[in-house]
Parts: sequence; C-alpha cells; structure tokens
Amino acid sequence: MYAIIAAVPILLTVVFMVGFNWPAKRALPVSWFCACLVAGFIWKMGALEIGAQTIAGFLSAFETLCIIFGAILLMNVLKQSGAMAAINRIFSNITKDARIQAVIVGYVFAGFIEGAAGFGTPAALAAPILISLGFPPLAAAAVCLIYNSTPVCPGPVGVPTLTASATVADAVKNLGGDPDKFTMLLTKWTCIPHMIGGFAIIILGLCVLCKIFGKNKTFKDVVPAIPFCLFTGGVIAVIYLTMAIFAGPELTSMVAFLGSLPIVIFAAKKGFLMPKEVWTFEGMQKWGDKSWMSTKAISETRDKGMSAIKAWLPYIIIGIVLVLTRVAVFKIKPILNDEPFILHVDHIFGFENINWDFKFLWNPGILPFMLIALLTIFVHKMTKEEAKLAITDSFKQISGAAVALLFGVAMVNLYRYTNSADIGAKIVSETVKEFTYANSSMLYVMADALANIFHSAYFIVAPLIGVLGAFMSGSCTVSNTLFSSLQFETATLLGMSQILIVALQNMGGAIGNMVCVNNIVSVCATTGTSGNEGKLIRTNIVPCIIYCAIVAAIVGIFLAVGVNPMPEIMG
Repeated sequence: MYAIIAAVPILLTVVFMVGFNWPAKRALPVSWFCACLVAGFIWKMGALEIGAQTIAGFLSAFETLCIIFGAILLMNVLKQSGAMAAINRIFSNITKDARIQAVIVGYVFAGFIEGAAGFGTPAALAAPILISLGFPPLAAAAVCLIYNSTPVCPGPVGVPTLTASATVADAVKNLGGDPDKFTMLLTKWTCIPHMIGGFAIIILGLCVLCKIFGKNKTFKDVVPAIPFCLFTGGVIAVIYLTMAIFAGPELTSMVAFLGSLPIVIFAAKKGFLMPKEVWTFEGMQKWGDKSWMSTKAISETRDKGMSAIKAWLPYIIIGIVLVLTRVAVFKIKPILNDEPFILHVDHIFGFENINWDFKFLWNPGILPFMLIALLTIFVHKMTKEEAKLAITDSFKQISGAAVALLFGVAMVNLYRYTNSADIGAKIVSETVKEFTYANSSMLYVMADALANIFHSAYFIVAPLIGVLGAFMSGSCTVSNTLFSSLQFETATLLGMSQILIVALQNMGGAIGNMVCVNNIVSVCATTGTSGNEGKLIRTNIVPCIIYCAIVAAIVGIFLAVGVNPMPEIMG
C-alpha cells in the first residue's frame, strides 16, 4: 500500500511525459509538488523540512547545471567562431563508403562530442555532417541517435556517473563505504559491460542503416564493414577502459573517442580492413522513401577557413587541465577540494543535518569549460555579435534542463529523507532487513516492493528503469537523479552488488538516449525531418532493447560468478 502511494509522483511523471507529451521542465515541478503532498500528509514530514530538503536539492542541482552550461557554452562558441566548420572539413575526404562514414562521424566523432558536451549535442552536430556527405537526413538522424549511447555514461565530463554516485553518497557512507572509491568503481563496472555492448551497437547501427535505408534493404550489406567496426571498437575500448579504471569518469569518453579518431581515420585512408566494394546512397531519390528527406532548409555551420589545429586547441587545453587537476600525481586535486575554494550553506532552515558544500573550482563546468570558452572568444577573434549569440543560445538551451534538474533533485531528496515512526514500525515488524536510510522512507518502501516482485531477476529490470528515466526526461543525468537511489536500495535489500546494479541504471540511462523524446526532437529539427519523431522511436527501440539485454546479460554473469566490487570501498 505505502509503496503504491510513494510511487504516485513518479507514475505521474510517466503519465505526463509519455501520455500527455509534457516536457520535463513542466512535468517534474508538478510531480515534485505531488511528492511534497505525499511526504507531508502520509509520511508526516513537516512543511519546513520539506522546504529545506527542496532548497538542498536545488543547490545540488546547481552544481550539475554549471557543468552542463560550461560544456554547451564552449560548443556554441566554437560553432559561432567557425571552429566547428573547420573540424567538419576533416571528414570530407576520408572515404566514400557510407558505412565507414557513419562509424567515423556518427560513432567516433560524436562520441568525443558526447564526452565534451553531451545533452543532445552529439547527434545534432554529427547528423548534419553525414547529410553533407550524402546521407538521407532521416538515416543520419537515426544512426547518430543509436550511436549516442556508449559514450554517454562517462561523458559529458563524467556528469551522469558523478550524479549517480553523488545521489547515493549518503547511502554509501551509511554502509561504511568511501564515496570517492564508489565513484571510481562505478565508472569501471559501468564501462566494462558498456564497452562490450559498444562493439555490438556499432554493427547494429549499420544494420539499421542498410536494412531500412539501404538500396538493397538487406543485412548482408553490413557484413563487409564488420571487420572495420570491430577494429574501431577495439581501438576505443583500449583507451576507454584504461581511462575508466585509472582516471575516473570525467576524461573517459573525451579522451577515448578523441584519441581514437586519428587512428581510425588513418586506417580508413590506408584501406585497412575496409570493404572491397564501396556502399553509398547515390541515386537514393529513385529508391528511397520521401519521408527520409528534409522537409525544410537546414542552416549551415559558419565557415571562416580556420585551421584544424586552432579549431581543436580549446579541447586540447581542456584535456590537459582536466588531467592536471584530476590525476593525483600532480597534487592539484587536494588544493581545489579544500578551503578557501568551498562555498558552504549550513543548517538550511535551521536543520543541522541539511547542508550544502560547493567546491566551485573543482566543478569542471567552471574550471576549465567556462574559462576556456571565454578565452576562446578572444583567441578566435569573435565579434561581439557572435559572442553574444553563443552566450544567449547557451542560456536558452540550459533553461529547460535547469527546471527539470532543480525539481528532479528536489523530489529525489524528499524520497530519500522522508521518515515516519509509525510506517517504519510496520515495515520492520514484517521482517528485519538491511537498510541505508530510515526504513520508513518513501524510497525504501518502493525498493522493498521491487525487491519482493523481481527477486534475483532484478538485474534484467534495472537497465530498463534507466531507459525509462532517460525517455521521460531526455537525459541520463536526470534518469540517474531520479532512480539511482532506488536501484541502490533495491540491490541492498536483495543482497546484490549495489555497484553493479547502479551501473546498470547508469548504462540504461545512456542507452535510453537513442529513444528519448528530447534528443529525437532536437535531431529532427537539426536535420529538417520534423514530423518523423515517431518513426525514429520505432526504428531505434529495437537496438535499444538489444543493447539493454546485452549489458544485463553481462552483469548477470558477473553476479552469478560472485563478482561484488562493493567490499573494495569499505574502510
């Protein structure tokens, strides 16, 4: 009974966003208000404490928003300065084979963009490049969305993984664990199955391209490109897993995909593992569906003839700064995480246990993204109008995410910290269970219900919950905000590895990017194919489910053989 009542705000979110097509920025404030009512009237939480937890949630969301804004700001600065056009030119003379173009531009280059900026930018930037190479606009949109999955968890700048870790940090502490160690292991155990699934998703993207949009409409056209797909996946995997294990989430996608880009381009130019026959979209007007084509004109990226080195320089500097500040050997990390570089908001509304600490120089949105973006304005000699447009566009893009994150985090705070002695006594009277928060919290009773329903098969469901969160909100970060604590608590109740189950949530949120409404609307607008959103969802849902099945099976094997990284974070 209590689990159903606790689930009402989340169920309302699903109904509003899926049933009524409300945007997250509209649905989540309403759901938060519903959570306030449930917390106040059913869980007997005081109005002042509800307000304090809401403010604490807003402040926590602000940290994430700084990162999102910094990444988007730099991207818009590069678009206005002409740097993105210079980067685009690199891809025009690599190969004529559309399958290899899709892999290099849609997977590798877009993977780097995900690691650097994320939040809908990869597909929106890579798809127009593919269109300029001769792809049908809808085909470019579909394959770029499918490929915008593997790089998502550790990118942009580690935000989704860091958010998942931050959301469960108190639970980790209550079990006697170290949240920093949890973050590192969560990154590792997210990226291992995710990268294995990445090999499959490269090929699945080409399957969709050839079967649905190809002249012959057959999977056989994919076969000649499989060796190059496996080579690309292998090159990325070496760097991706190395970074994930030793450097943490911030640099993994950015370094792995950027480091792999020149290698796969060089291999393609030299003909290494390339298909013998070139496969293209030439003559597609005669054999293609007219709905594949743009329904309106697409604006082109501004080209000022900038050199490739100058265009890439801001990202190179960002990579260097992140390495210097994140790798322990340089000893800068302790300085940025200590006074006087911490902003404190203590005892919100008088509650001693409700506080917020903001390590502002540790936040990658401020250092290095915002700083480098502002410096780039001068280095690239942008006009005042161009700089103003880049900044105003960034604020417009962040506005929707801001509202969604603010109320999403606030709602999760209520789920985590509600308590009632009466309800707690009823739950404890049934059976004594291990827990990390009060046994009466809204979050706990929902986790308890899921544990009772799915038992040992829960690992199959876990990534689908992540997909649902991303589909609803348009963001792996928001999905992790909404569901990471629930996944952690359910794993605790079932005696499963909390790290592996939260990793499945993280991966599910990333995989959900290929079908989430926000990304699909964005890429359709960018490619001029608005009106085909439903077709894209139907096209991409199959690779989405297959990818979920792959990562769930891999984690299921880990669980079956007794893999449990959780003890490594204790003490």
